[in-house]
Amino acid sequence: MANENGTWIMRGLAWDDPYRIRTWQELVNWINEVGFLPLFANEIPGFSVEEHVSLDFWWTGDMEQDPWEWREIIAADHTVAYGKFFDKKAGFISQEWLPYFVNFRRNGYDFDSAWEDGKVIRREKLIMDILTDTDADGDIVWTDKQILTTDLKKIAGFGKDGEKNFPGITTEPMMKLYLVTADFRRRKNKKGIEYVMAVSVLLPPEAVWGYEAVTSAYTEEPAQSWQRICNRVKEIFPQTEDAAIIRMIGKCPES
Repeated sequence: MANENGTWIMRGLAWDDPYRIRTWQELVNWINEVGFLPLFANEIPGFSVEEHVSLDFWWTGDMEQDPWEWREIIAADHTVAYGKFFDKKAGFISQEWLPYFVNFRRNGYDFDSAWEDGKVIRREKLIMDILTDTDADGDIVWTDKQILTTDLKKIAGFGKDGEKNFPGITTEPMMKLYLVTADFRRRKNKKGIEYVMAVSVLLPPEAVWGYEAVTSAYTEEPAQSWQRICNRVKEIFPQTEDAAIIRMIGKCPES
């Protein structure tokens, strides 16, 4: 999705294009084949969901055809990870590639050690403290706390008279792979009628796929994981310049 002279332009395939992705299951299969994929078009041609689906059904609410609805289904399905992973914008990462993103984005730090070494800020910790527990030894315990972000915002003390910039603060832990969007739910009013807008549920990836699976790439240097990811982009999109990859994936972590 590009802004051209103040107008948002969507890119996509014709309805009858044989290469068009037609279902959310087909999209998951392609994400697993590619490894990781932004939701919207960017400066790397072809490197997005947007460019491989129809233009006709975005934001229609059609669960069968709307890619915006697909992201809700895919997030809850947990076959792949969904969140703001690419230049602070939404996208997907397969379970195969998730550990490499975790290793390079965290630069070898679990959240508790990142906090101790000043790698994360206090407002991020306010959120993570709610979404995790600690055992008798003070170690983090990964629990599946299903808290809507509207409620998480209040519980963590964000709002008019409290902490500021909740959307921005939750984006940072997603970019660092300390959080993923694990579900979407619709709230109900007093009459039991669902609101149209779905609300996300954030969880640490360890609570979804397990600590050992998520951190399995900790055995290699973060820079090596970063290089793997960059090489994968070049493999699929060989004409891409290094600067464009870095803008989408991130800089090589410092040793």
